Amino acid sequence: METKAKKETPAKKEDAKAKAETKTKDVADSKADKKVATDTKSKSKESGTEFREFFIEELKDILWAEKALLKALPKMRKAASGKELAASFDAHLSETEEQISTLEQVFELMGEKPKTKKCDAMEGLISETESIISDTEKGTAIRDAGLILAAQKVEHYEIATYGTLAALADAMQEAKVAKLLRSILRDEKDSDKKLTALALESVNEEASEE
Repeated sequence: METKAKKETPAKKEDAKAKAETKTKDVADSKADKKVATDTKSKSKESGTEFREFFIEELKDILWAEKALLKALPKMRKAASGKELAASFDAHLSETEEQISTLEQVFELMGEKPKTKKCDAMEGLISETESIISDTEKGTAIRDAGLILAAQKVEHYEIATYGTLAALADAMQEAKVAKLLRSILRDEKDSDKKLTALALESVNEEASEE
């Protein structure tokens, strides 16, 4: 009986040791899993913050663009020969004022103060518009055709910008922000269609005959 007891004791010790090692490993694995989960959550939060900051920077860019356009439109209206085109620029001036107000609402919804950041793209488009005016003769359909070209380049830039910003707002689950941005997008698309119609109905044909 003593021999049997002596043989069983080492076996029990080995079993207890194995169980202890397993338990230690389980605890270590659990801690590792928690650390990975925490790190992943932290990275996700950091990534979300960076995405939001990028979005805000792009809002600043388009706000600058709209304010710059607001200053340029009266010059474009004055340079236009046709009454319809001049009226179109007047209408877009009022529309741009409303869009600036809408963008300020977007900033507010994002918990930010409306600020601007120089938009190189809009600066270039306005500079091109000024070149078209200086390179064409006053009172001609050719100048009007050039102004429509310049205005539609601006519209297409704005359409691309607002469409993308709305999609970014969707990704952040900012439904109200996305809705406001899409309201501006609709305005820009409508303005672009009106300019196209004006060009096709009269301006382009008149310009080709000068």
